[in-house]
Amino acid sequence: MAVLVVGGAGYIGSHAVYQLVDAGQDVVVIDHLKSGHQEAVHPQARFYEGDIRDRAFLDTVFETETIEQVVHFAAFSLVGESMEHPLVYFDNNVYGTQVLLEAMMAHDVKQIVFSSTAATYGEQEQMPILETAVTNPTNAYGETKLMMEKMMRWCETAYGLNYVALRYFNVAGARSTGEIGEDHTPETHLVPLVLEVANGQRPMISIYGDDYATEDGTCIRDYIHVEDLIDAHVLALDYLKQGNTSDVFNLGSSRGFSVREIIEAARRVTGHAIPEQVVARRAGDPSTLIAGSDKAKTVLGWKPRRTDIDTIIQDAWRWHERRPHGYKTKVR
Repeated sequence: MAVLVVGGAGYIGSHAVYQLVDAGQDVVVIDHLKSGHQEAVHPQARFYEGDIRDRAFLDTVFETETIEQVVHFAAFSLVGESMEHPLVYFDNNVYGTQVLLEAMMAHDVKQIVFSSTAATYGEQEQMPILETAVTNPTNAYGETKLMMEKMMRWCETAYGLNYVALRYFNVAGARSTGEIGEDHTPETHLVPLVLEVANGQRPMISIYGDDYATEDGTCIRDYIHVEDLIDAHVLALDYLKQGNTSDVFNLGSSRGFSVREIIEAARRVTGHAIPEQVVARRAGDPSTLIAGSDKAKTVLGWKPRRTDIDTIIQDAWRWHERRPHGYKTKVR
């Protein structure tokens, strides 16, 4: 019996594939490679290139493989882009999930772990944010993820689907052994952008607004190491296999770092000067997002081990130093 990882050639999905293989799982990967990288897929995983909106393609995979559980990472995830092109996001994220769920139900696959997001919460006054907080997204990306969660909840009621939705906060870092890491085009995440400055690939790092209601005026985010994040997915698969009920969990370090604190940490880790410039805020960016992750620790038994920001940036820096242009670069 295999685990199907949808979006398994992307940054987070590829780490999931590696850690599932590490755990002895038989893994099948689907990715359309529009933003993922085939080189990021573990050589022991069976790879199918295709789009989850293509029902005939999905049926072929489910008929060829014996799938027991699904892990769903396949979604567009750029906040700014989602505000400019919301219909593209609804088509790829929401409709893609609909077709995936249709295929799962048709082939009697009833367990899925879903990559959700803290963007479902929107702007919150109380920190840390708990799973009981009201969901009120401030951007189209967060809205699509919330709709995907709701779709799964109604599929549970109608068809007996069991799901775990994992609401991530800011994911960073890379596999500690260095085989894979973060490579997006365009890159929008703060940690790799800062490290590109350290690598001499861009002249300075842009700070999107320094007039937020925070101590240094810059946005505060909760950063979680990608390997800690995937540990929770492995636990969530076990949780479902044991017959537990569907649920939603936050994943974060429960500690917030401002944009300027991340830049200072990157200067510390890399030993490079990292020039900065303040530019206008981005539409839809909440000022502060910090996770309350006690539920995942209590219910799933999750124990994040790499919560120190210097550790997160050090692992990311190891990848970026060796492969400054991502998968296009030969390993140094």
